[in-house]
Amino acid sequence: MTAHPGPQPPATPLPAVTALPAAWLRDNCPCADCRDPLSGQKLLQITDLPAHLALRTAHGPDASGTVEVEWAPDGHRSRYPAAWLHAHRPAPPAGTSDHRTEAGKELWRAADLTGRVPAADWDTYLAVPAERARLLAAVQRLGFALLHNVPRRDGQVLAVAETFGFVRETNYGRLFDVRVEPDPNNLAFTSARISPHTDNPYRDPVPTVQLLHCLENAGEGGDSGLVDGFAAAALLRAEDPAAFDVLTRTPVPFVFRDDRAELRADRPLITADGLGRIREVRFNNRSIGTLRLPAAELDAFYAAYRAFGELLLRPGLQLDFRLAPGDCLLFDNTRLLHARTAFEHSAARHLQGCYADLDAVASALAVLRRADTLDPLAELFAGPGAAEYLGEEVTVAEHMLQAGALAEAEGAAPHLVAAALLHDVGHFDGAHVTGKELMAGSDNRHSHTGADLLARWFGPEVTEPVRLHVAAKRYLCAVEPGYRERLSAASEYTLQVQGGPMGEQEAAAFARLPYARDAVAVRRWDEAAKQPSADGRTFAHFLPLLTALLRG
Repeated sequence: MTAHPGPQPPATPLPAVTALPAAWLRDNCPCADCRDPLSGQKLLQITDLPAHLALRTAHGPDASGTVEVEWAPDGHRSRYPAAWLHAHRPAPPAGTSDHRTEAGKELWRAADLTGRVPAADWDTYLAVPAERARLLAAVQRLGFALLHNVPRRDGQVLAVAETFGFVRETNYGRLFDVRVEPDPNNLAFTSARISPHTDNPYRDPVPTVQLLHCLENAGEGGDSGLVDGFAAAALLRAEDPAAFDVLTRTPVPFVFRDDRAELRADRPLITADGLGRIREVRFNNRSIGTLRLPAAELDAFYAAYRAFGELLLRPGLQLDFRLAPGDCLLFDNTRLLHARTAFEHSAARHLQGCYADLDAVASALAVLRRADTLDPLAELFAGPGAAEYLGEEVTVAEHMLQAGALAEAEGAAPHLVAAALLHDVGHFDGAHVTGKELMAGSDNRHSHTGADLLARWFGPEVTEPVRLHVAAKRYLCAVEPGYRERLSAASEYTLQVQGGPMGEQEAAAFARLPYARDAVAVRRWDEAAKQPSADGRTFAHFLPLLTALLRG
């Protein structure tokens, strides 16, 4: 790829440096006196900074996109990239920085994953960093991923965990066998049906990642299931706010005892952060001890507990599948509840499992993303992007470049310019244009596919407006008089394939989503970006902006 200059000043106005909180700005000084050049760690304590900080002078951004500040009373000089100042400007919490909360997830029901269960072949996962990043991103975003053809060797599950982190040892050891035992200390080691549950809720902290590697699975039964506990908790919050409140503020004693261990953790079934966002679900009826609360509180808890339990079993929520020998399932144990059907006591069913941690997933993913480049996107625009755009008079690449240019011309924030530019990358699968399938009447779910691809490089501020831009069309057709009549013939056709206008309840639910407003903005640029004679920008024009938005 041709070399390009570094990040340019952002398209939207830079916040006035003089209006930024002085202590915050100085605490984030990037110079070598304030941060170690190798580790990037801060060298100064907050108490080392002058008590009465003030900006003496401020200049820029200059031609390199840098703002320089001189501080009073000590004369210290700080240089800040303008793109950094814009990306980190003070603002209401966007809900995106903590990938452990619901704001950093895609909540799902089983039908939402039709045709897009995140999976990869073991050899490809090992050999191709981008494939490894895709699978780890799926664990972070959807809560799970599946590896096929993992060698059926004793202890191989440990090697899978070590591709991204470290094995967490428990009283079950570094490795545990899930099979029928003659004297089991846990129902997992029987042939009984097990309903959706969290593993080891009696630990503090609970294991955050679980891996299960199938060595044998013969005979009837023994099928697996996953339920998105965050999606279920969000449904409870919407349908029964009082029950949700009870379950977020009632500590539950989770207990495990055998002859070698006695473990207990008192935690609510649903944990929310300070902003009220769901951050953890612990649900395991086998491990709940005896609550000691006033009678009225016990009545309220058990009513809420039952409501949540019934919701977790609601048809359509659980994704059912069967692990084949060589399959290895990785999942977020603080979010997804896993289950299995009963099987014959004598059946040959043998899984090996271990635990790891989500911070290792996030770390490995960040390192992989740091080493990645935007070359595949540039190649997409230059190659398959030259294909016609779904019955319109522009190519797909011209359409996306026009959308990005329209967003830029309106002074949109960089992440929205990026989302507009990249919104239709999901129409491609390598050189194959899946948009042709959409025009043939089969929804290619390109909004989700594109967002999943873009998560390789960008955070949810870019990916989620892309994921929702098809839903935004269905929403606007439902709520904005005259919008549908302005659609092109091709867009009207794809509207029908993609589900038609939303109903009243669906539209209300869409409007509450964190990125709904951004998705609507992208949708409007999308509809306008179909002019065959438009003076479009090149992908290279947007490269500095995209580079500044890279996560990692």
